[in-house]
Amino acid sequence: MTAITLDRVLTEAEALPADEQAMLEELLRKRRIEAWRSKTAGEAKKAAKDFRAGKLKSQSADEVIARLRAGLEKDRG
Repeated sequence: MTAITLDRVLTEAEALPADEQAMLEELLRKRRIEAWRSKTAGEAKKAAKDFRAGKLKSQSADEVIARLRAGLEKDRG
């Protein structure tokens, strides 16, 4: 199977009529959103399962926020 390049996809998409280009854009956007939702739901189910199995500890919102801020500071650092 031949790999399709991004440049080829863009060239083909630009050859479509304007209304079909808009439809393609909307379809791609919706598919990306659905993929994100599906991934997020899967991660949430796994986290809930791990929590029930005792693999995760409960934390207060303040603890989580502090850890997130520390991570951001480290990344900037």
